[in-house]
Amino acid sequence: MHKQDTRSPLSRATGLGSASKGVGHWWAERVTAIALVPLTIWFLASVITVTGRDHAGVVTWLRTPSATICMVLLLVALFYHMALGLQVVIEDYVHSGARFPVLIAIRLGCFALAVTGIVVTLRISLGG
Repeated sequence: MHKQDTRSPLSRATGLGSASKGVGHWWAERVTAIALVPLTIWFLASVITVTGRDHAGVVTWLRTPSATICMVLLLVALFYHMALGLQVVIEDYVHSGARFPVLIAIRLGCFALAVTGIVVTLRISLGG
């Protein structure tokens, strides 16, 4: 026998799906997007500034504290924003058992790229 559900549609939806978790994800995407605007402008201006310099000149630029900090912030915001965006795409368009492994692979890949970029930036800035 099929049990009849007497709850209202609102009662059934409370605490399920995007009603409880989607807002945080949405805010994280917006905050990282806003953070990426000035960081990207800084990065593009910096690339223009160091264009034509030799390797030593670029290393000297990256060793300044402000450049190191901004580069690390750019990498964190960029790869976190990328992971959030790709997660939404996978959740919307992958409807098979591959969804979970693909989401894990995306998270690990973005994390690995961010860590690699940060380690390289710190090694250069600390003279390693």
